[in-house]
Amino acid sequence: MTETKALVDEPRWPESDGRPIAFLIDTSNRLENELIADWIERSAPEGAFVETAEIPSSRRHRRHRRLSPVLRATLGRTDDPLLVPLRIVWLAGDRGGVRRIKLSDLVMTGDPRDPDPLRARWLRARYPDRVRLVAGASAPLSTLRAQWAEQAQLEDFTEFVAHRAWLALERAERELRGNRYKVPKFVQEDIVSRHDFQQKVIDIGRREGKPGEWALRKANRYIKEIAATHSPIVIDLVANAVHWLYTKTYTAIDYDRRELQEVYALGQQAPLVFLPSHKSNFDHLILQYLLWENDFPPNHTAGGINMNFFPVGPLVRRSGVFFIRRSFKDNDLYKAVLRAYIDFLLERRFPLEWYIEGGRSRLGKLRSPRYGMLSYVADSFRRGKSDEVYLIPTSIAYDQIIDVGSYAAEQRGESKDSEGAGWLVRTISRLKLRGGRVHLRFGEPISMSKEVSIAEQPDERSLEIRKLAFEVSRRINEVTPITPTALVTIALLANEERALTLEEITDYTTELNDYIDQRSLPTTLDDPLDTHRELEAMLALLVQSNIVSEFAGGLDTVWRIQPNQHHAAAYYRNTVVHFFVNGAIAELALLKATEADGDHREAFWHEVMALRDLLKFEFFFSDKDVYREEIHQELAYRDPGWEARLDEGAESVRVLLRKLRILRAHWAVRPFLEAYQVVADVLALADGPLDSKTAIERSMALGKQYRLQNRIAAEESVSKTLFESAFQIAENRGLTEPGRSPDEIRAFGAEIRDVLRRVAVIESLATRRWAGH
Repeated sequence: MTETKALVDEPRWPESDGRPIAFLIDTSNRLENELIADWIERSAPEGAFVETAEIPSSRRHRRHRRLSPVLRATLGRTDDPLLVPLRIVWLAGDRGGVRRIKLSDLVMTGDPRDPDPLRARWLRARYPDRVRLVAGASAPLSTLRAQWAEQAQLEDFTEFVAHRAWLALERAERELRGNRYKVPKFVQEDIVSRHDFQQKVIDIGRREGKPGEWALRKANRYIKEIAATHSPIVIDLVANAVHWLYTKTYTAIDYDRRELQEVYALGQQAPLVFLPSHKSNFDHLILQYLLWENDFPPNHTAGGINMNFFPVGPLVRRSGVFFIRRSFKDNDLYKAVLRAYIDFLLERRFPLEWYIEGGRSRLGKLRSPRYGMLSYVADSFRRGKSDEVYLIPTSIAYDQIIDVGSYAAEQRGESKDSEGAGWLVRTISRLKLRGGRVHLRFGEPISMSKEVSIAEQPDERSLEIRKLAFEVSRRINEVTPITPTALVTIALLANEERALTLEEITDYTTELNDYIDQRSLPTTLDDPLDTHRELEAMLALLVQSNIVSEFAGGLDTVWRIQPNQHHAAAYYRNTVVHFFVNGAIAELALLKATEADGDHREAFWHEVMALRDLLKFEFFFSDKDVYREEIHQELAYRDPGWEARLDEGAESVRVLLRKLRILRAHWAVRPFLEAYQVVADVLALADGPLDSKTAIERSMALGKQYRLQNRIAAEESVSKTLFESAFQIAENRGLTEPGRSPDEIRAFGAEIRDVLRRVAVIESLATRRWAGH
């Protein structure tokens, strides 16, 4: 023995209750064997009966591991020894209170957590605090035999014990390293060794006329294709890279540590599913970094197979992304493997993450939710893989979004930039310090045990799953903070026919802030955005981003949206437009009530529900009874006596409209309605039914014509995504089916034109009010 000095924080000798002890040793070099043997020699009580057996190293050459004959002999004993796993752990250097690896470590000396024999001896001599001995949870041999028999595992008993020893050591090592490295081990081995999984795979193969061996090989390839393969090294390196990237573009990440701690506390009780909004390619990186920074386990994040390209794919897979094919509805074997993988993660309480919208929002507002992954998790919950699952609605908002230029180009009809190595290089090269922050908020968690019926059959289109996804989206919207960028772009877009002075922008944002404060809406500002200094700073960022132009050559400096940048400005407005839509609908319904001959209240509420139905594919409206109360409260904020004015007659309602502060229909809903008008006209002009692709192409052309003729007022109304929603509305009303009457299609267009007529009236009232202001 050459090493006799005690290690730092050595474990205590295990309590064996008179049983003999067998240590199962996981080592990678001679020094580790010497350190463990020395600890046993120094720590063993007098007369203790001790045996040691090596298990295959978890760090070296696992593909060619061999089970030791000594281990097999130990497990064949009849005196029921206590099995205790032991391992030497090598720690990274301490950097600011966190033991983490940097790229320079790997370049200079290799992985410090898995040193070669020479470096191991150097580390032991130079940095003794970085060498530790850990003992995994012990168990009598008889207990492990019973567990092996009970779980119907197909693997050899010796392999089963080695596997359990590794897992016990991983848990013990995590106590030392931190929760940021809580990742699954031996995923493929665990899944494929289950008897029920193998039987299901073989049955699927038989149904498809394939032999069982073929189906099992195919299933193994699918697991390898799907599963994340977390690496502690990559977790650290990616965290360092994310820090570099986000600080190159943003000044800070704004979040509530207490809120994050509360979420983590839930994760101690049940598996978590993070469901973030998706505005930027930074979204996953920001959440991943915050979890790492706060020593929380990394998420298992569902990613599209299109992102599995070199070098991104291998890197992000090792940092926690698992890849899913875009379409596999007819592939039963792939579905079975994905279901087994989700089962595995939930059973072991590993957190999941995916975007409820599917892809990035091209408009700024939340997209309609996707149901596939949610249905898989609900199905796993129904089958008892976990007693509870918590869904965590997550909003990620930005003062500035680096992707907004490409989104605007797509909405104008330009082709999407396809992902690949070249796309990655171009994206990184465009990064520069623009200023502004990233804002992360968590909505109220949703308990799956309270929302999902055990008796319900798994179906991603079931009403239960759709309602659950809808509620997630609603709670994301509820906590999405209103940013200074959103307020400034609202002011400029609401008055886009002319440039505004700083005083005019200040007046408009001050009234918006009064409304935000009155309703206690979430915001990123501690103080209202009503000082010249704050506004000038935000306008400077928008000028730097080429979204806003500044003219300072006259008596006053003025700002307005740059030509061809209305889509980009509208993106920021749309991130928070859901807070203002109810007010816009109320304004339009009040105006409709002034035109009614009979009961004004009845006319008002009828129009409220009609507009709610017209815009239902754009916004997440509450159930009808709740929605009526929301509209009532919305108007009560602006005029507590609004209902009495309805009863007094049309003129009193007109007075109410003229007095309402911050009329919003012309900027909150007009772009959506003008896009609907274009699609309605395309359908009316067609000789017969149109498919979606043809209708969108014709709408883009007709929309550009209408904009040149000033037949539509908002440049951002000419939008591919808005035309897709409009076509969806038409489909929902049956207007795209063969044999539909042209009169029905024309009636749809007339309905929209009538609403737009009232939008123009609201805009006129708003303009006159501000002219007098």
